[in-house]
Amino acid sequence: MFETPRRSTPLIRWLLLLAAGAFQAASLAWPLATPDALHFLGLTRGQPVWWLQLVSMAVLVALLTRCRTAREAAWGGWLFTLAWLSLTFAWLFVSMHTYGGLPAPLAVLAVLALAGALALYYAAVSWMFWHLGLINKGLSDLVFASLWLLAELARGQWLTGFGWGAVGYAQLDGPLQAWLPWVGLYGVSWLAAWLAAVLVTLLGGTRAKHKGATVLLVLVVVGLPLVWPASAGLDRGKLSVTLLQGNIAQEEKFEPATGVLKALRWYGAQLQASQSELIITPETAIAVLPQQLPEGYWQALQQRFASGQQAALVGLPLGGLSEGYTNSVVGFAPGQTTPWRYDKHHLVPFGEFIPPMFRWFIDMMHIPLGDFNRGGLPQPSFDWQGQRLATSICFENLFSEEMATQFVDASTAPTILVNLSNLGWFGEHLAMDQHLHIARTRALEFDRPFLLATNTGQTAIVSRQGQVLQALAPHTAAALHGTVQGRSGITPYAAWVSRFGQWPLWLLAMGIVLGAAWRRWSSPRF
Repeated sequence: MFETPRRSTPLIRWLLLLAAGAFQAASLAWPLATPDALHFLGLTRGQPVWWLQLVSMAVLVALLTRCRTAREAAWGGWLFTLAWLSLTFAWLFVSMHTYGGLPAPLAVLAVLALAGALALYYAAVSWMFWHLGLINKGLSDLVFASLWLLAELARGQWLTGFGWGAVGYAQLDGPLQAWLPWVGLYGVSWLAAWLAAVLVTLLGGTRAKHKGATVLLVLVVVGLPLVWPASAGLDRGKLSVTLLQGNIAQEEKFEPATGVLKALRWYGAQLQASQSELIITPETAIAVLPQQLPEGYWQALQQRFASGQQAALVGLPLGGLSEGYTNSVVGFAPGQTTPWRYDKHHLVPFGEFIPPMFRWFIDMMHIPLGDFNRGGLPQPSFDWQGQRLATSICFENLFSEEMATQFVDASTAPTILVNLSNLGWFGEHLAMDQHLHIARTRALEFDRPFLLATNTGQTAIVSRQGQVLQALAPHTAAALHGTVQGRSGITPYAAWVSRFGQWPLWLLAMGIVLGAAWRRWSSPRF
């Protein structure tokens, strides 16, 4: 793997690493409209491109092995990740500049600063790979994959975590997708990193017999979950649903005389008119507290669902000055003494809580921010018509280990997953597609259908196989009517992550890295 000559100059290497990082970002959701003739390559706007992710990461591995020093490798890993992450969530620029009023240069710097800070994880593991991957060519692929996994886990869990754009999401619709109900997103990220490193090995100076053995191993790894699929659950009845997409302009959403009034009228009319068994609004569809609503509005909602065969999940803020505020979902159903309630647990930094020492940054923007109270974990599901609906808000569907806390007991595990979001903060960018791919991944991990109700898109019904069954056109005010099939049973991933979190993957990766480190420092050549 390390026999290729190191002739590339640092400048060329840095440019190649930036380009490879950009293509890795593109692999998560292809950003361009392409001719139909290229769709067989998976190059469809908004869709993941699994092979492009592998090629991009293989370029990273190959260039890291050409670095002359560990310091060069660290810089290379940092540059690759800076390009990958800054382009992956470039839509943050829209929320900070267009809607937050932050000057454009500062908004660009803020996106780059976030990506650059998160890239430090990958710089550290690139430095370690340069040292540890040189000992044993057979182990170097495992070492790279394990170090990459440690960086992904750290980014996704430390300091509240922001694992948006993890490489495993690019593997949707690819050969590694079948591993999701076994090892989850991060396990698939490990496999993707391993395959990328193996690709470099196969293209290097490895002997023919070793190449044959490696190809056979790859075929076994890719084919194993197809031959031995995860245990299947059971269908648990059907539920008719209506998902509402009000398309309230973000610049008006919190304005009482415009966006708030429009939302109250539109969502109120839809909640009254829909005939589905369950009606779901987006996050903060009602953007004011119940006590601030027009007289009789809240009571009319409760009365609407006090009897009959219909229920509703409505997103709105709750609380008061004395007890604090929450970003919540209220469930109305017949026979209730008090409405069901879910309070958002995983809050958005800068949007729903202000990190220490960052008040100055918040003061530069004009976004309705606040320090919300955090909901507990886990919280009871919304039980209706024989289904148990597990609710999440906004980017909470990113944290599968938190969603998994409701799967400890198979007899009470959710049968349907639901997410209420407002992606209007991010304009026309790929955040909608990326958010949809996150939901598709959770559906596959837990073998559950997933309902997405959003303000501007993507509002969709996702099957337990991770396929989009129905979806509304983005940036339209419409109601999506459909039927969802509930599901019971526990996948292998849900079984272990609900009890141990991501610790089995942490320990596996650290075990491989520590083993490589022991060989490194016990080697006579050291």
